[in-house]
Amino acid sequence: MMFGLGKSKGGSTAGGHDPWKGRLAFGAIVLVSAYFAIQLVVSLQTLWLLIFGAIVVAVILRALADPLVRFLKLPDPLAVFLSMLIVIGVLAGVLALFGAQISEQVTTLIAIVPLGWAQVQTWIEAQPYAAQVFEQLQNLGSRAGEALQFAQKFAIGMAAGITTMVLVVVAGVFLAIEPAKSREGLLSVFPMDRRDRLREVLNSCGKALKGWLKAQLFSMVLVGTLTGIGLAIIGVPSALGLGLLTGLSQFVPIVGPIVSTIPSVLVGATQGWHTAVLAVVVHIVISQLESNFITPLVQKNVANLPVVLGIFAVVGIGTLFGPLGVLFATPIALVLHTIVTMLYRQDVLGDPDAKAPGER
Repeated sequence: MMFGLGKSKGGSTAGGHDPWKGRLAFGAIVLVSAYFAIQLVVSLQTLWLLIFGAIVVAVILRALADPLVRFLKLPDPLAVFLSMLIVIGVLAGVLALFGAQISEQVTTLIAIVPLGWAQVQTWIEAQPYAAQVFEQLQNLGSRAGEALQFAQKFAIGMAAGITTMVLVVVAGVFLAIEPAKSREGLLSVFPMDRRDRLREVLNSCGKALKGWLKAQLFSMVLVGTLTGIGLAIIGVPSALGLGLLTGLSQFVPIVGPIVSTIPSVLVGATQGWHTAVLAVVVHIVISQLESNFITPLVQKNVANLPVVLGIFAVVGIGTLFGPLGVLFATPIALVLHTIVTMLYRQDVLGDPDAKAPGER
């Protein structure tokens, strides 16, 4: 055109500025920033899990402290301190009543499990076509040196883990004392017009975690008690220790109940194959009771996570973050499920049927 006005054939403006170059530069910056953000998340994965662990501790303490604040009008620091005393008192009471029995049975359990494994090997040798299976067992046994080295590393890791756990608990206490201050500090990095909605989302995440933890604690106690009683009835040694192990493993859905069955079967094998089979039956029956009656009962009015999401959460988060990820897989998935439901299904898609786990 005359006077050089308008765009040239290459699409640039009169001043020689190409808008596509600006878009490409912006896209490159976004991609590089996303890459470094992902690297930051991966490299600091342990830190994020520990922060989440501190949040879980804070949720537990607030679940105990909130009634004290509501009914006794206590200040938050005093209510959290009393909540800690309640938790410590319950643990001390359990140890005082059952500590000696638990310690004795756990010691016996550690000694009996290798005997049960040897008995299982004997049964396999007596079966047809057992030579190939036993050869694989021998290959596993040849790695005893590696197992010993792993045990040594595990002991060192346990010492470091205890120190880390103390830090997580301390951080959780401070979060529990001033949860609103921590929440508002996080919201301060977001635009003003989005803070009310994000505050609602965070509150729903807290309610979802609180409800899930209450239901999970009840399920752990009930399943552990029923397992211990069932194993004692069929004559499995160290039934109390095995029940305790099963109850604790219940914190990790799907994986925990399966893993806790193995020690019961090995210990039962020392009493004969029929006791080992009965131990499997006990675990299957209690697992069915838990999934069909106990869990629906305790989670009727609290946060719930679809079973399929729970399975993929354990596999996916466990693959990304290791054993610590497996431990926190379900509560992490519950929080993510709440966030996606409220910020995407409700706000973006406008789904009227979308209901978040922690939403009233």
